[in-house]
Amino acid sequence: MPTIVRPAHPFMRLAILSDIHANLPAFEAVLADIEASEVDQSWCLGDVVGYGAQPDECAALARERCSVCLVGNHDLAALDELDISTFSPAASAAVRWTSETMSAETTDFLAALAPAETDHEVALYHASPRDPVWEYVLWPDQAAECIRAQAKRVSFVGHSHVALFFALADQAAGERSLDARGAQAGAGTSLEIGRGRWLINPGSVGQPRDGDSRAAWLELDTDAWHAVYHRVDYDIDGAADAIVAAGLPEHLARRLYVGQ
Repeated sequence: MPTIVRPAHPFMRLAILSDIHANLPAFEAVLADIEASEVDQSWCLGDVVGYGAQPDECAALARERCSVCLVGNHDLAALDELDISTFSPAASAAVRWTSETMSAETTDFLAALAPAETDHEVALYHASPRDPVWEYVLWPDQAAECIRAQAKRVSFVGHSHVALFFALADQAAGERSLDARGAQAGAGTSLEIGRGRWLINPGSVGQPRDGDSRAAWLELDTDAWHAVYHRVDYDIDGAADAIVAAGLPEHLARRLYVGQ
């Protein structure tokens, strides 16, 4: 058998997505947009289930279409591996419903996942490099500490449902930057990430909380070190109707329309 020589950088163009939250119409719309972009692989940062009404369908698609998938706090909660006492009443209700409803295949898929992956050219965490399950990274001083803790020069996080980025400039030996510069990222925001250290959130597929109701994902070119944020229209009515029909809190349906 001939020897297979693998390239040093096998993944040049990637789709990074997160926080699907059992929203099948949003996930399908994002996957269609990703397919049209002709990326090499799709990587998911976790929270495949929770909040939405179609956990099995979303888990099946994640298993089929995502080469890398992390486990998120809502996934762990649905597996009864996480204390939900700090969850909101609506989130707790969705966790209980998901746990009772999801199939054995979905349970097995989620149970095999980890909240962090650092074996690739970039580091992946569901929540943060310091706490891959729980920490929300939202502020520059906090982000600077997380960036210093991350395993690779560039990392990606989800969890907050907000499309944003933080960066620390290259420092001279012995220097220490206290804060990271950062900003919320709208559709079409382009980042040149070839220098410095970066922590980037692609936003949420299934429940955006940055004022834009469209589903979010990020395109990453690891050859050019270039990233672009994407937003995709989807059938919000269909996702909301499924939530109501399942008997989940109506608040979870209403919030989809306002991106909060």
